[in-house]
Amino acid sequence: MASPLLGCIADDFTGATDLASQLVSAGMRVVQTIGVPDAPLDTVCDAVVVSLKSRTNAPTQAVQQSLEALAWLRGEGARRFFFKYCSTFDSTPAGNIGPVTDALLDALGQDFTLAVPSLPANRRTVYNGYLFAGDVLLNESGMQDHPLTPMRDAFLPRVLAPQTRHKVGLVSHHALAGGAAGVRARIAELRREGVGIAVCDTLDHDDLVSIAEGSSDLPLVTGGSGLGLTIPATFPGFLPRGDAARLDPVGGRALVVSGSCSRATLAQVEHAKAHMPAIAVDVDALFSDAQGHIEALVAFAADRQGDGPVLIHASIPPERLRAVQERYGVAQSGERVEHALATVARRLVEVGGVRRILVAGGETSGAVVSALGVTNLRIGPTIDPGVPWTQSVGTAEPLALALKSGNFGGPDIMTRAFERLA
Repeated sequence: MASPLLGCIADDFTGATDLASQLVSAGMRVVQTIGVPDAPLDTVCDAVVVSLKSRTNAPTQAVQQSLEALAWLRGEGARRFFFKYCSTFDSTPAGNIGPVTDALLDALGQDFTLAVPSLPANRRTVYNGYLFAGDVLLNESGMQDHPLTPMRDAFLPRVLAPQTRHKVGLVSHHALAGGAAGVRARIAELRREGVGIAVCDTLDHDDLVSIAEGSSDLPLVTGGSGLGLTIPATFPGFLPRGDAARLDPVGGRALVVSGSCSRATLAQVEHAKAHMPAIAVDVDALFSDAQGHIEALVAFAADRQGDGPVLIHASIPPERLRAVQERYGVAQSGERVEHALATVARRLVEVGGVRRILVAGGETSGAVVSALGVTNLRIGPTIDPGVPWTQSVGTAEPLALALKSGNFGGPDIMTRAFERLA
């Protein structure tokens, strides 16, 4: 069986499908694994994305999991490697972007890589090292209120420096004006200066092309999913495949599960509530009678499912989220909600005939796919930039799953997704 060209390590589940969807759009056949597999792949593909749930782990855990993923990918024969994190550079002063990058460089015997978080299609751009979300700096976009990884500084070299033992530099828009040759020249200059990780300015797709071509000899690159559109063309002899996004039809009932509290998801939930039956998770009830509340959520969905989806959500505005976290703790409340949503999804698959599920939120997506026992996903057509439909491989019955990062998708994605699947 032919070895994959590209081996990717993603620090959360929705980020993995985000990257995988970009690679599919560029004509690669992609398999996403849930965690590090314990056996070789039995599917022919051009790229493999190993999805971890390491973004908010302790740095030592994130490093260990990432190194295990790298070892497995090297065993599969991957030629180059991509460490994928969010286009909003979600991290803390301790990591995990810096520690994982350092560890992967060491394992590969390398001393330099790029950090390219940009995704221009979703208006995530970098200029002079500052990350923008739309028209505002990252720390003015709502990410400053993220419950686990609040981003209060948009200058990425300064954010990254405390996390890594490498000197951090910048490939600015001035270098990108020279195209791939300008990128190569700037990389050579930075390496002479002792820089080990260079943040890349990126304003548009052409910049991503220049970065991919200018760094094609690097064994490891890191960043958001934008590079997934341009890296495939840098492999000698690679020909895009027209059927890369084809999935088999999946019938059954439809479900939307939302645990994200991002601004984008809050707007999507409000739109969905006007178009489908919806019920909110009561966090107080989860702490007083978790089993009883979970049964009530399952019953609500089971009683109301016809041809259209049902929405079960724990998405609340920042002020209400803070109140919940003050009452029960950040980690405790998040884990309780994730477990409840994952249990509801599993029960509705087992007894409710649900086969098509859209999940909003990286942590929630990880909990749901784990509860469903999904180990591998084939990547299919894109709903919105960074959000593809996927299909489970190896489950008793195929499941169609869309794992959506909280910040991704248009206001109507929760309704339009199922139209796209049809």
